[in-house]
Amino acid sequence: MEYKISNRLRIGAIVMIVLGLLGVAYGFMDSHKYEDVEDVKELLASEHHGHGEVHGVESHDDGHAEQEHSESHAELASHTDQIHGEDAHGAEHAEEGHKMSHEEHVLHQIHNRPYSALYVAAFFFFMIALGVLAFYAIQYAAQAGWSPVLFRVMEGITSYVLPGGLIVLAIAYVADSHIFIWMDPDVVAHDELIQGKAGWLNKAGFMIRGFIFLGGWSLYRYFSRKFSLAQDEADDNRNFKKNFRISAGFLVFYIYTESMMSWDWIMSVDPHWFSTLFGWYVFASMFVSGITVIAIVTIYLKSKGLLEFVNDSHIHDLAKFMFGISIFWTYLWFSQFMLIWYSNIPEEVTYFVTRIEDYNLPFFGMLAMNFIFPLLLLMNSDYKRINWFVVMAGIVILCGHYIDIFNMIMPATVGDRWFIGIPEVGSILLFGGIFLLFVFTALGKAPLLAKRNPFMKESEHFHY
Repeated sequence: MEYKISNRLRIGAIVMIVLGLLGVAYGFMDSHKYEDVEDVKELLASEHHGHGEVHGVESHDDGHAEQEHSESHAELASHTDQIHGEDAHGAEHAEEGHKMSHEEHVLHQIHNRPYSALYVAAFFFFMIALGVLAFYAIQYAAQAGWSPVLFRVMEGITSYVLPGGLIVLAIAYVADSHIFIWMDPDVVAHDELIQGKAGWLNKAGFMIRGFIFLGGWSLYRYFSRKFSLAQDEADDNRNFKKNFRISAGFLVFYIYTESMMSWDWIMSVDPHWFSTLFGWYVFASMFVSGITVIAIVTIYLKSKGLLEFVNDSHIHDLAKFMFGISIFWTYLWFSQFMLIWYSNIPEEVTYFVTRIEDYNLPFFGMLAMNFIFPLLLLMNSDYKRINWFVVMAGIVILCGHYIDIFNMIMPATVGDRWFIGIPEVGSILLFGGIFLLFVFTALGKAPLLAKRNPFMKESEHFHY
């Protein structure tokens, strides 16, 4: 049972990459139309004229109190105030100083947007591959009997872990303080809280840790794939046992490094904020996204007459995981939100205040897409066996988790200047095309059935 990437799929992926590059280039050119504060003054004046308010702050005198109220939230921990090294507890400024500071913030936010759009999309597709790698390792470590017919699909998707991770690190390195404000020495010099974290939050440590994480994940993927292919030609189960041992060891390494990666690559965009649940929260997002892509790729290959041993029961099990991990993600989201909301500690609650005030639609829309839709669409057992229904639910879940990553990054970098437009769509097309090329090229490098896996017969006849 062989698969080769079709010319149509290859051309489609290349077209996505080209369109994505054009969209990204447009995003950078558009952001640099505003070179200085005077350009921003004109932009704000036009918005003032058109809407009667500037960034949600009324322009008349009575609206000045609302402006000060919004700024008091931002001064707690927001990226936009930190970008100029302002005191996190607030300082007295003249009215004109407020005005200039606001305009400079807007200029930085506009320049940050194309970098942030790239970063969000790059991380989203990388986390899909990493989530699949964790799921694959769990199947081996648990010696699962239902899933071996899906192993080659998982191995194909995990081929993107190394290139996807390198892309994320490259964007972080080039974007620098456009995404991670603690990479700006001027900000650190005026911010005691970030200075206290400088032993961890420094660019050299960030990159070194990133390469260690990627190295460990990629080594496991390399050797697991090697043993899996070797097992096809073996006359004993030695390679399977090796895979079992390294998978168990990898999961210990993964659970630590995934948490640290989420602190570095996501949470540190808000260096004044932290959550002890955040590593698990990001894990749940990447895990359900990865399982969803396994289901979609499997259904696609089956529609092409391949994977004849994959039946409705396998799809049903994948859909059960999609449903169950969506509920798990919601539990973690609520646990994090509820505890921070209830304690009402200013340094913590500012994270959600910013998102509810400035990102109301994507914040609550993401919650509906990641919880309510999977709950309603996949609760019924019969629907989990209908391929088009699973694909439809999967697309909603993937869109919801893209917006989840969007909500994690954008408030800290672009503030209320957000919009899902050409830079964001272009970035999705760019990395989506690269992802498809890597995954489907890898799928064509080995038979789609892992023949000598000791649980293969059980997997082929899996029915209930």
